Amino acid sequence: MKLTINGIKDRESWERAGIVLPTYDVEAVSEKAKKEPKWVHFGIGNIFRIFIGGIADGLLEEGAMDRGITCVETFDYDVADKIYEPYDNLGLSVILHGDGTREYKVLGSLAEAVKAQSSNPTQWSRLKEIFTSPSLQIVSFTITEKGYALQKADGTWFTFVESDIQNGPDKAVGAMAVLTAMLYERYKAGRYPLALVSMDNCSKNGEKLRESVLAMTEEWQKAGFVDAGFAAYVSDENTVAFPWTMIDKITPRPSEQIAEDLENLGVEDMQPVITEKKTYIAPFVNAEKPQYLVIEDNFPNGRPALEKGFGVYMADRQTVNLSERMKVTVCLNPVHSATGPLGVALGYELFAHMLNTDEDMMKMARMVAYDEGLPVVPNPGILSPQEFVDELFQERFPNEYLGDTNLRLAVDVSQMVGIRFGETIKAYVAKYGDASRLTAIPLGIAGWLRYMLAVDDEGKRYELAPDPMNEEIQEQLKDIIVGQPETFTDQLKAILSNERIFFINIYQAGLGEKIETMFREMIAGSGAIKATVHKYVGGR
Repeated sequence: MKLTINGIKDRESWERAGIVLPTYDVEAVSEKAKKEPKWVHFGIGNIFRIFIGGIADGLLEEGAMDRGITCVETFDYDVADKIYEPYDNLGLSVILHGDGTREYKVLGSLAEAVKAQSSNPTQWSRLKEIFTSPSLQIVSFTITEKGYALQKADGTWFTFVESDIQNGPDKAVGAMAVLTAMLYERYKAGRYPLALVSMDNCSKNGEKLRESVLAMTEEWQKAGFVDAGFAAYVSDENTVAFPWTMIDKITPRPSEQIAEDLENLGVEDMQPVITEKKTYIAPFVNAEKPQYLVIEDNFPNGRPALEKGFGVYMADRQTVNLSERMKVTVCLNPVHSATGPLGVALGYELFAHMLNTDEDMMKMARMVAYDEGLPVVPNPGILSPQEFVDELFQERFPNEYLGDTNLRLAVDVSQMVGIRFGETIKAYVAKYGDASRLTAIPLGIAGWLRYMLAVDDEGKRYELAPDPMNEEIQEQLKDIIVGQPETFTDQLKAILSNERIFFINIYQAGLGEKIETMFREMIAGSGAIKATVHKYVGGR
């Protein structure tokens, strides 16, 4: 059985293997999207395919949508070449339940894959066609938080951004420059309205997206590439809207075991690939069942019936912001960022296995959410923070079948600590004058910095997960030697006082010295990390 348009015509074989096929006409909904696109998505990796693509698939099944999503890749073009094209843009969703059972479903909602590559005239021309279509209603994004970043920690432009500013719209490379270039094409074609919807896992994501688009626009206007009318067009949220969202679905990297199981069921060519840019991806995506997507209902050119999608809530901006704060700054992501890097340094591969077998790490995780987060989290109304956390610890976190790794949870932590810890720290400062009563969150920050030494609790070296600040932070920590705590002096001060990282000066919040103490204890020698975690959470 081949995961292709022709391959799924043999319905009997797929159904015999327990794999559900689309009941809608995949070719027809793809053709309609190509002719009159309504929904474009930037960043077409795992979370997009199973979550956003899965929502669209459900809407197509219900007849609530009549065309697929146009998929645009801005970073890793191998994804389009190796995962989309060979499989006729079909995806295979694998939902993993905590009892070991699985749900298999072929997704036919991904209409075409386009490379946002200005150096490729065919692809660039196609992208312009899509963006100048009056039918286009929504452009959504899962490009990770760093996809919106234009500046380094010191406030200077990233090199590629500087090039984009100098070279103008026709030679755009970075995602924000590509988007702004396409908005300029839409403006010139008729100033058509549009909603730009960040679905990335970061606070006030719509605001971040808008700031980046406006920054590119301002720089291009200064250089004479775009006119004042374009600046007015993208600045008017009645015409170009930037709705905020909260997104939640744990989506680990594709499992080799699942690839083997699918091939044993008769599905060909399911093995994951690692691209040159280190994207780990497969023709299938595996993830948990629970999912939440809260979207600010602000679409100036109309929208699909998103409220009919599984796990989708349409709301106002305030409700979205409270939902996002609940999840990203309190309930889920802080637990991941506090314990994931520590788990790597402790030698645990799987997050769920670590929590299920290490009593201290489970206590620490619960402290981050229940003891330190919930007391300062506002209730969004549409979701209960208490019930959300209960579901995490009773159903989602313990699910070892997800195969979620601590190393994945350590990706790009420098870009996230400000949101995931800084907001709670600021809430404690506002409520109590300082944040000194916190224990698990500073322990997590100390653990992340200890992880950055790339030496585990037994003294063995490991490779760090990708993070744009790896080199910078490792340079600052280079003189610290595990087993020689005297080599630690003031190396953390520049990091912990950097408000670009934490959105607050950690020392002024009353936590700097506490984190330094915890870090010093963690570098004492073999087993020091485990002993330090036990010291601070073991008696709880």
